Amino acid sequence: MQEALPMRTRSHRPRHRGLRILLILLVLTVAGCWFFYDQQNRIQTDELTISSPRLPAAFDGLRIVQVSDLHGKEFGAGNAALLEKVAQLKPDIIAVTGDIIDDSEQFSIIEPVARGLAAIAPTYYVTGNHEWAIREAYTVKSALRECGVTVLSNQWLPLERDGQTMVLAGIDDPNGPYDQMTPTELAEEIRQALGDPYILLLAHRNEYYGVYSDGGFDVTLCGHVHGGIIRLPFTDGLIDNTRRRFFPSYTAGLYPLESGGTLMVSRGLGNGGMAFRLFNRPHLPVIVLRSEE
Repeated sequence: MQEALPMRTRSHRPRHRGLRILLILLVLTVAGCWFFYDQQNRIQTDELTISSPRLPAAFDGLRIVQVSDLHGKEFGAGNAALLEKVAQLKPDIIAVTGDIIDDSEQFSIIEPVARGLAAIAPTYYVTGNHEWAIREAYTVKSALRECGVTVLSNQWLPLERDGQTMVLAGIDDPNGPYDQMTPTELAEEIRQALGDPYILLLAHRNEYYGVYSDGGFDVTLCGHVHGGIIRLPFTDGLIDNTRRRFFPSYTAGLYPLESGGTLMVSRGLGNGGMAFRLFNRPHLPVIVLRSEE
């Protein structure tokens, strides 16, 4: 009697393998989208200390939160998440170093963020290149003043504590009027009035570090270059977003200047145009001034 042959069953392995591949691709896609969103929206705070024997002892420990290059971005309704982060850093003063908007349609963000910052601590602003590029710099300045922000347009003012004085100065971006005061001229004006005080300068552009050094400013806070957009190991950023050059310098953090002063460059908070961030989250630094004996 002939034995019955065993029946062949259809293998399900190829179908299961295909489902596994699809599931892996789905997980990777979701993870990639989350990572990209996180890079654009989760604010990174850090604390940097600048020490100098020139800083009057009364200002030892002064905390400055730097808000730079917002570019119309909103972190929650009315920038509530940004304002909460600023408040958590407990600033003595807030420095807004330009490019708060880059389109006239973004004006609605100015009032809530300006009033919110001014309610936390005295807030000071200088223009960036974008406010001038969209021909709205004067309107932005006016709106900020109405919200309690002090605008420094090639101006300076003394800060006083316990009978001691330091100077806070601010310059307009070079995109402004061609005949405006230069940083060097501003420094000379300050020294003619007060001798040789400790000067904290608010500017926008990072690439003029030589000018800030020549002016003899003790500390200069600026932004502009967005940290080089993409930050890779052993680089100071991949792309200069303003001049479209690879591997720029002076893009993030503290840099000593030849004059003995210090340049502080924020990576900024928003993105201009079609730019994006990679390994370079929105940056909200707090700078702490220390008086060295």
